[in-house]
Amino acid sequence: MIVDSHCHLDGPVFDADRDEVLARARNAGVSFMLAIGTGDGPPDLEAAIRIAEDHPDIAATVGVHPHDALKFDDATAARLDALCQHPQVLAVGEIGIDYHYANSPRERQKLAFVRQMEIAAGRRKPISIHTRDAWEDTLDLLSLHWAGTGLGGIMHCFTGSSEQAARCLDMGFMLSFSGVLTFARSGDLRATARWIPIDRLLVETDSPYLTPAPHRKIRRNEPRFVVETARSLAGLRGVSYEEAATVTTANFRRLFAMDERTAGGRANYGSSAT
Repeated sequence: MIVDSHCHLDGPVFDADRDEVLARARNAGVSFMLAIGTGDGPPDLEAAIRIAEDHPDIAATVGVHPHDALKFDDATAARLDALCQHPQVLAVGEIGIDYHYANSPRERQKLAFVRQMEIAAGRRKPISIHTRDAWEDTLDLLSLHWAGTGLGGIMHCFTGSSEQAARCLDMGFMLSFSGVLTFARSGDLRATARWIPIDRLLVETDSPYLTPAPHRKIRRNEPRFVVETARSLAGLRGVSYEEAATVTTANFRRLFAMDERTAGGRANYGSSAT
């Protein structure tokens, strides 16, 4: 069994066959999915919660993506803070900084990022980080506003350098690898994946994006394909797929203080993440 630590299940791309997509994931051995709740941005912050409430093997995040930072205001912050108490919400995310697109001004992205870190820290929730073409500012803000909380989190779809990986690890983050790890052009990333401490590794799909090899011709990614990324990671580490699946699942459970009697049991919500 394996966990997909980051998937977007709420969009219209899944409206016609969402139940079938989830069934295929379960049949492939996916025991748990973390649905990302950024959706189309505020005022709707419950995109992932609506799905998680109907499925015991799906949990949710809440957050405002950097693309939607212009929509972040005091009312959004208050609603986000309240939703962090929802029993299906494990984390705040995906949050961070994205300079690749100019959907929101840089300073507004930084303000929304810092405010959401403050909310997550107050509610004792880990965070899921999105960063693109903004590594230095992302890491600097994490160092200033997050590292001291001891809560850790997930560097979603990690594609950074070895040096950036080391800084993330120093701040207590898990590094989550997506289908990018299977791409032919990802030699440097695969080299990094070989040395990351085994207890800090996660895998994800980022569905419906980043379909891994050998399914690149399928435009829509699905949680079931997380097994391909895990197989790639296993090959790089010289271990079996089963070991890679077991380790990454255990890492996910540990981050979110989940019930270790099951492969994807609900979190122990009375505990802080470690």
